[in-house]
Amino acid sequence: MNRSALLLAALVLAGCERLSEVGRPPVLAGIENPTSDPRWRQVSMPMPALETPVVTANSLWRPGSRTFLRDQRAAQPGDLVTILVSIQDRAQLNNETERERLGTDSLGIPRILGLESSFTRIFPNTIDPSRLVETRGAQNTNGSGSIRRNESVTLRVAATVAQVLPNGNLVVTGRQQVRVNSELRDLTVSGVIRPQDISSDNTVRHDRLAEARIAYGGRGTISDVQRPRYGQEVLDTILPF
Repeated sequence: MNRSALLLAALVLAGCERLSEVGRPPVLAGIENPTSDPRWRQVSMPMPALETPVVTANSLWRPGSRTFLRDQRAAQPGDLVTILVSIQDRAQLNNETERERLGTDSLGIPRILGLESSFTRIFPNTIDPSRLVETRGAQNTNGSGSIRRNESVTLRVAATVAQVLPNGNLVVTGRQQVRVNSELRDLTVSGVIRPQDISSDNTVRHDRLAEARIAYGGRGTISDVQRPRYGQEVLDTILPF
């Protein structure tokens, strides 16, 4: 009885989030400081030796600047930088396997210290000591598989500089949510970029992000219909057949 109650309680708790959104669209997440998240951890990576910045005498030009007076690119925690996500992923794989195996085994004891004459006392009279065991086997396996994948994602998302590493690289993180009717689309981007990879219009391509983490998904009416129920997912996990 206790186990049944615990299972029922677990199923009810798993569906509470969906039940709380019945009759209304998905709720947008609040705007929060990413570093206040308990799961947030500062990035620690190998750093080169510190170098003293070069100061040019009698010059108003600052090394690394894109403008004469001020560098407009993101450089400090809290600054914004636009990340251009353009993923064109294609993969095709064909695999064929063919296997055939034939085997014949036999075992006999024609002579064993004169005891073979006593076999008829234990075994049937038709026993042949030279052919006690004989086995035959045949196996034939044919398999083929094909994978073809074509994915295309093109997005722009503004990210916030969360940390400046000792060598000047920037840790950026960004999140964008768009709700259309009752469907919510969620895009998260994070990674490490070099300041010199940021273009003059304060944008950077996603392939310039080290340790890039890009996630694009959604939830809502359409996604809920396409996703199997919790009970079906549990059965797909535990059933061996």
